[in-house]
Amino acid sequence: MAAPSMKERQACWEARDEYWKCLDERTEDASQCKKLRSSFESSCPQQWIKYFDKRRDYLKFKEKFEAGQFQPSKTTVNS
Repeated sequence: MAAPSMKERQACWEARDEYWKCLDERTEDASQCKKLRSSFESSCPQQWIKYFDKRRDYLKFKEKFEAGQFQPSKTTVNS
């Protein structure tokens, strides 16, 4: 598989940003973002999608942790 061109990379990043924005605005009902998720998946290589998904999870965790909102699970506390 060849590396994505500059236009393909730009399209991927724009689709990712639109999808993430939707998720941020609709924290209660992410199902409204399905079309944007499909666009994200069709615009980006599969490995990039996995990376971006993990990156978003990490950034959201970090944001909560730094704000003092992180609550460890009961199994972690009891260990």
